[in-house]
Amino acid sequence: MSIYQSIQDFISLALQNGTIEPLDELYHRNQLLHFLGLNDWAEVDKEAHEKDSLILMDQLLAIANENNVIEKGQDEFYEAALMNFITPRPSKINHDFWEKYKTSPDAATQYFYELAQQVNQVKTRDIARNIAFSHLTKYGKLEITINLSKPEKDPKAIAAAKLVKASSYPACQLCLENEGFYGIGNKPARSNHRIIQFSINGEDWGFQYSPYAYFNEHSILLNAKHQPMEINKRAFDNLLGFLDQFPDYMIGSNADLPIVGGSILTHDHYQAGRYEFPMAKAELREEIKLQQFPEVSCGIVNWPMSVLRLSSKNQVELSKAADELLKKWQVYSDESLQIKAKSADGKLHHTITPIARIREGKYELDLVLRDNNTSEIYPDGIFHPHPALHHIKKENIGLIEVMGLAILPARLKTELLEVEKYLLNQENEMSEIHRPWAEELKETEYFSKETVHETLQEAVGEVFEQVLKDAGVFKDNQEGQKGFYEFINFVNN
Repeated sequence: MSIYQSIQDFISLALQNGTIEPLDELYHRNQLLHFLGLNDWAEVDKEAHEKDSLILMDQLLAIANENNVIEKGQDEFYEAALMNFITPRPSKINHDFWEKYKTSPDAATQYFYELAQQVNQVKTRDIARNIAFSHLTKYGKLEITINLSKPEKDPKAIAAAKLVKASSYPACQLCLENEGFYGIGNKPARSNHRIIQFSINGEDWGFQYSPYAYFNEHSILLNAKHQPMEINKRAFDNLLGFLDQFPDYMIGSNADLPIVGGSILTHDHYQAGRYEFPMAKAELREEIKLQQFPEVSCGIVNWPMSVLRLSSKNQVELSKAADELLKKWQVYSDESLQIKAKSADGKLHHTITPIARIREGKYELDLVLRDNNTSEIYPDGIFHPHPALHHIKKENIGLIEVMGLAILPARLKTELLEVEKYLLNQENEMSEIHRPWAEELKETEYFSKETVHETLQEAVGEVFEQVLKDAGVFKDNQEGQKGFYEFINFVNN
């Protein structure tokens, strides 16, 4: 296919998406020719030969590279700017989204999600590189992902980023100002990035799909203002308010304290999607009563972390109950279990990771109790993956992991292959960080070429299960569960 046919097919996508009108076609073509380093044209078929936007992207990037248009280390920025040629303006997308919303919320999100994939805002190719498997436990099936989707910066890009003058605009990667931002240095390319804007409880919010999604329709709800995350009644109201507008999605928030929170605490945001996580499938271990809230059902979830599940048709009472539990947790200590609400200087150590959904016509809130205390033995966190597990997972246990989906570092793809060789007594370059674990496995398991891969995946799953147990404040043992009931008594008194 000729380069001109590729360009024409790309323009056809812009027409199809409503990015341009027919009267804009010649103008759009000339802008695109200049962008690709071309100054000529040959007539081609108006009917598209290729309709796959990513294949056309590859073809046009090849043309740009041949014409030396792309500067060294600028591939990511140029690629996003290229896809911006077929991405409608924010006003057009917002208009179409809310028109489709009149039919149903599902019609609106389906439109936006499909468009985000087509224009490579959601990077489907990169996401497909992730390694995924599951691990069955007494709590249900945990999900494991080795995250390969975020490409590593090449040396040229790293060198180029160092030369760029530091900028405070946008303030962070979650600010609305990223929409259409070309990108510079270590600030990602967002030319083809689009955000749906709307109001929740009188505040302005933006809704976008995550470029490197970890689950189906992984989306981010971000505050229009650059302000820190905070778990409080307002947060519970926001999560439940989002469900009123998008009842087919779940939504949750990272905790708002270091160690137990996510990677971005400086910008208020939540994460949502059309997905049922392992924790959502977990049943109640026991139902309990909240004396002050007769309209709210409550129970302890059968989960390695400490989770209370609240349910009610009354959204107002549900939010009040969640707020009461949060306030009680923020002042509760049980030093026999190393649970301490405040430091001597008054610093708070307790918060909650909340998750909201609608199930069988009722609002449901899962409240995961978190504690970010440290000690001499556990300087990274008492309720954090302990050092023996750091060879697999040492990062914070955020919202997604809490719900039973492990996001493990890309290094494990090659490192685990070397562990397999070690277990088969083959020549290997196994990292020393895995040796104690691998030696223990070798003593307790039989490995063959046919079984080693699957057996090692099971072992990784067992590590993730222990990671969640480490992060749980009331351990799943007699002493821990006794402590859990004492906390519930404290709530009810």
